[in-house]
Amino acid sequence: MKITPNARRLASLASLLGVLALCGFSGGCAETRNHDSTGQYIDDTGITTKVKTALLKDDAVKSFEIKVETMKGVVQLSGFVDTADQKHAADMDASSVSGVTDVRNNLIVK
Repeated sequence: MKITPNARRLASLASLLGVLALCGFSGGCAETRNHDSTGQYIDDTGITTKVKTALLKDDAVKSFEIKVETMKGVVQLSGFVDTADQKHAADMDASSVSGVTDVRNNLIVK
């Protein structure tokens, strides 16, 4: 049986796609350097979003210069606020969000 060059290329391409698909499925939920798993990353992203929303809703904070990062439920606040009261209010807002296990308040009062 004679195999044409096109059939050989098609078979090689199919094999390559199969190997790539297998690698993609086995490594799709692997741990990353900063997060345990895809599920943990999604949870942390949700917490970050909720904390940012709480900060924006709070009239006492009134600052767009606050950066929020979450890792394994621990929220880190960084950036600048005008008063110590704003810093405290931001801490309380972040602490009140479900899923937050700790708050590291690194805000700087201008």
